Amino acid sequence: MDITGIHREITPLTEGDCFVVLDRKKKIFGFPLHFHPEYELNLMINGKGVERIVGDSIEYIENKELVFIGPNLIHAWSKGKATNESIREVTIQFHKDLFHESLLNRNIMNPIKELFKRSSRGILFSEDTINSTIKRIIDLTKKSSIDLYIDLTNILFDLACSRKQIILSTGAIKNEDFYNSNKIKKVYEYVQQNYENKIKVEDVADMLNMSIVTFSRFMKQRTLRTFIEFLNDIRLGHATRWLLETDMNIAEIAYRCGFNNLGYFNRIFKKEKGCTPSEFKENFNGIKRFS
Repeated sequence: MDITGIHREITPLTEGDCFVVLDRKKKIFGFPLHFHPEYELNLMINGKGVERIVGDSIEYIENKELVFIGPNLIHAWSKGKATNESIREVTIQFHKDLFHESLLNRNIMNPIKELFKRSSRGILFSEDTINSTIKRIIDLTKKSSIDLYIDLTNILFDLACSRKQIILSTGAIKNEDFYNSNKIKKVYEYVQQNYENKIKVEDVADMLNMSIVTFSRFMKQRTLRTFIEFLNDIRLGHATRWLLETDMNIAEIAYRCGFNNLGYFNRIFKKEKGCTPSEFKENFNGIKRFS
């Protein structure tokens, strides 16, 4: 698989969040093939014919499916052959260090630890497992704080112990370099702290004691993105969160994210998300919860 065009998604999760739960009905499937360092549990309802890509696995799904995606595993869902105009999708994303290694090493947590290992190739759960957990997963949209953490942990434990799990990808087609470099972490932290301001490539290159040419080559090798694309990814991550959480108008969100040109913001958003900011907001007619 050619990974040069794969998108590194910046999710709406901030460092202070534990997880995000998104519940929506959708008919637009425009988000490109992507990866992110967070775990993702994805439930699809009324989605018969939707095309699912996880690693090197490409399949059309049945009416209901539940998939668990590990950090940095390439994945996407697209319209495919689906004809239903009201497909429900419940997505839970959480940081990969939400469950600390010292906790996972306890005997009682061994099933979840093994579940996380298997998720590096993507896990498809059986229809019986979906039927036994679907209500509990949907109910997560109503929970918050410690209740959400406890219920999610219980769900993960039951999924880990469930039968007839299918590993989707024959290999872990991943993009791991993003977090394997202290220099990338430094760039990421700098951009997260300054994304709303004008950021010059030369200033970031100087911060790493690199020439602009060397820095540009470094970013492309490590992230598969130019620095400007990388910067826009982070800005769009904040923009999508504000589109979901606030009543700010699109122009205000664009400027607060560091885009000084509304037309450019709209073009970049549509290129990366597959729809305009207004379509994204209108398409999300469900529940979103950050904790």
